[in-house]
Amino acid sequence: MEYRYSEKARKEISVLGFGGWQLGNEAFFGKMSKTEGVELVREAVNRGINFFDTAPGYSGGLSETMIGEGIKGHRKNVFINTKFGHHADGSSDFSVEKIESSIRSSMNRMNTTYIDSVILHNPEFYILEGKTDHFKEFKRLKKAGLIHNYGVSIDTKEELRAVLDHLDVGVIEIMFNIIHQDVREYFDEVKEKGILLIIKVPLDSGWLTGKYTQDTTFTGIRSRWTPEVIETRVKIVQKIKDIVNEEVLVNPALGFVVAHEAVTTVIPGVRNKAQLISNKQAVKYKLSEETLEKLYTLHNTYIKNQHTPW
Repeated sequence: MEYRYSEKARKEISVLGFGGWQLGNEAFFGKMSKTEGVELVREAVNRGINFFDTAPGYSGGLSETMIGEGIKGHRKNVFINTKFGHHADGSSDFSVEKIESSIRSSMNRMNTTYIDSVILHNPEFYILEGKTDHFKEFKRLKKAGLIHNYGVSIDTKEELRAVLDHLDVGVIEIMFNIIHQDVREYFDEVKEKGILLIIKVPLDSGWLTGKYTQDTTFTGIRSRWTPEVIETRVKIVQKIKDIVNEEVLVNPALGFVVAHEAVTTVIPGVRNKAQLISNKQAVKYKLSEETLEKLYTLHNTYIKNQHTPW
């Protein structure tokens, strides 16, 4: 396992992290028992993964609980990143006065006396512009020892620009993959600031596995795609396959993400041991500079002009 040092976190972070959204999330990902989830977390720890991403709103807090149980005996060796804004009861409330109670609830679910990082879970743009007291409160809680780092989870280049211009954060989680490359424009600045950069949705919700076709039946959260979006994605994926000369895209997709030095860790969702093993191999995959340039060109000349909603 490769590890990358985070200046802000002062810790070596596994380049492959563990995305915890799917843990116990039957509504979107199918059935997974608590026992299965805990065992999967333990398997990840045993395979050298030391970064775990979760949130109170994932499975009504069950994701946090599973991660807390799965890392027992390894707490000092792992880095837990959780979030604030979407709560375990299904509500969404970014009120500053609720930050501490949310963090303490997360700590209780994970049976820990501190959280390595807490980030705002896709907040409104004005918060990213520093027009609120959210980060003043985070600083207070860091000084009190409840959290060690704080930051934001965002999606777009415009949001990233706002964060870099207005906020002093140690952690940024952002969507980045072969299909959504715009944020790469600011990666050098992220690296210069020593920010722990977490990449979410690296497989574009499954499209960059290469397994979906025009005839695939989508259920759960993936049923959101219209026929037009599906047709567009199919065309894009085929162009990517032609460039990398592979039908299965997990290796080149994750290899593409970790090829960028600004990236600290990538958090593909994982539902079983086989996917865990596959992802661990995939982050070792090296794309040539020529292939990377072709993928950049594909994005700049074709993909970015298409309608590719998450």
